[in-house]
Amino acid sequence: MKSSIQVGILNYPNAQASAIYGLIDLFETANRLQQERFDTSNCPAPLFAVERLSSLDNTRLSVIIIPPCLGELTPEKELTPLACKLPDLYHEGTLICSICAGAFILGQSGLLDGRPATTHWALHDKFTASFPKVILNTDQLVIDDGDIITAGGIMAWVDLGLRLIDRFLGTSIMVAVARYFLVDPGGREQRFYSNFSPRLSHGDKAVLKAQHWLQAHSHEAITVPMMAEAAQLGGRTFIRRFHSATGLNPSEYLQHLRVGKAKEMLETSRLSVEEIAWQAGYEDASAFRRVFQKLAGLTPREYRNRFTLSSGVNQADST
Repeated sequence: MKSSIQVGILNYPNAQASAIYGLIDLFETANRLQQERFDTSNCPAPLFAVERLSSLDNTRLSVIIIPPCLGELTPEKELTPLACKLPDLYHEGTLICSICAGAFILGQSGLLDGRPATTHWALHDKFTASFPKVILNTDQLVIDDGDIITAGGIMAWVDLGLRLIDRFLGTSIMVAVARYFLVDPGGREQRFYSNFSPRLSHGDKAVLKAQHWLQAHSHEAITVPMMAEAAQLGGRTFIRRFHSATGLNPSEYLQHLRVGKAKEMLETSRLSVEEIAWQAGYEDASAFRRVFQKLAGLTPREYRNRFTLSSGVNQADST
């Protein structure tokens, strides 16, 4: 039996139909290309199972996508019941995604408080007025924060769809889908070195608590006992269950998380490598460079030169 990635696309009032059906087309094409490339009769390959949802009751999902809307966003009181269901899905390990004005529904859920996010640039002031605790950056098209992904413009559903295909089926399938639709996957997706994609659907709620806590606190000085406390587990039990659920020991996981956030800063900011090391959680820039090269296969400078998103980013930083 083929394993499946359960994707729900929220069909709320005034949701952009072209985004909903376009995402379905992307995922179905990814499935076809996956089946053509692999003998799925003997070795089951993961495939997307996509459903349009008008409610989030009694739903178990790998991914939930909140698409853009055209025209005025439905009044807040009508969308609140949907927003209130999102934390339950999040705490069950569902990857939460929004596109354009869909970020307003995600914002109502409270899941974005204190976290980076993006939406359409024209909605910047309205969004910050509604959700002042969110770290909004409308300069970025896609912000992948591990367990929550937000995308900016109305057509950013293409970028989000490719990002999800890359995460779940791999870069080769993502590039094949992009070529089939004659769209540019962009430097952020077409990478020689993949992003860290944490396992969230393992079913261990205690470990998931620690993962969510780490997502928000990875830049701080963190110890394994602090992680165990976040999971409300004893030290040895926590280490054993964390490795079983995520495939990494807690320290390795933290390194992957920090390097993933450092990659984002290298791509999109003018910060020096030393400043990025500090903001990612490393007091010693030399130690950061060693860990980064070990996990990314490139020095920070090489990574910035290859994947920078802006010609204005200073590429003269030391390695």
